[in-house]
Amino acid sequence: MTPTQVATLVAVERHAGITPGELAEHEKVQPPSMTRVIAVLEERGLVSRTPHPSDRRQVSVSVTERGSALLKEERRRKEAWLTQRLKELSPEERAVLRQAAPILEKLSRN
Repeated sequence: MTPTQVATLVAVERHAGITPGELAEHEKVQPPSMTRVIAVLEERGLVSRTPHPSDRRQVSVSVTERGSALLKEERRRKEAWLTQRLKELSPEERAVLRQAAPILEKLSRN
């Protein structure tokens, strides 16, 4: 999967029932581009489209069980990689990272 497809799948997971237009805005891409990404994810069985509950012209996008399982595995692999890399650091380097963590969390919220 491309980074764009993974990012889109994560966004759909976080915002269940999001519309393609909202998703495009959230991901800072043009709606036609997002429509193509959603189509690929849907072909792979990772997301599903359902009629929007209040606007029949729209659809809502949700992650399927297969999509959730793929994201869970992706997260597991990244955590295993990070755990291994952290073991390679000295105790002093890990202490610096612990001190920086609150600052990085603050940045990620903005």
